[in-house]
Amino acid sequence: MNKLIFFCLLLWLGFSCLSAPAFAQAEKKMPNKIRVVMETELGKVEVELSPTKAPLTVRNFLRYVDAGFYDGGIFHRTVTTKPDNQPDKQIKIDVIQASINNTKAKQGFAAIPLERTQKTGLKHEDGTISMARSEPDSATSDFFICLGAQPELDYGGKRNPDGQGFAAFGRVIKGMAVMRKIQAAPAQGQKLSPSIKILQVKRKP
Repeated sequence: MNKLIFFCLLLWLGFSCLSAPAFAQAEKKMPNKIRVVMETELGKVEVELSPTKAPLTVRNFLRYVDAGFYDGGIFHRTVTTKPDNQPDKQIKIDVIQASINNTKAKQGFAAIPLERTQKTGLKHEDGTISMARSEPDSATSDFFICLGAQPELDYGGKRNPDGQGFAAFGRVIKGMAVMRKIQAAPAQGQKLSPSIKILQVKRKP
């Protein structure tokens, strides 16, 4: 292969990389911190995101926020250390989980790569917001909030058998009392009954 062909091939590969999904493309630098306000039927919560540490996860979350997918969504799951809440789990955690408006479920975006806590440096502490997932690289729109420190959700933790942990990408800075009200709301097992409505999620100016 002569040098000209080799150079053209490298150039083509470079442009191919730029055709990746929008959230993974090189784009203008985001601010160090971005805040969103989440209004639920039990009160308002303010969340500070960490785009410099978890850029892919933050961009993914914001595209759902900016498109209004969480408006009309719900907190549907409460996970507590009560004996009857996680009977099949040896490793217990305390979190609440939310999802987008069900009417928009078929309009969602593709799953994103897992940004592991060993790389981002973000830990699952009290108030941490993180992406729900099953397999690695399968997170889409569901997120959860930690109630208390949850180190078993970090990389190397034992909550998930694969040991890869979950993608933390920010933390609640106002409204943890609201999060605790949601966790303590009536539930059938882990299913909140009724679910707690999310009225609106938007960026804070």
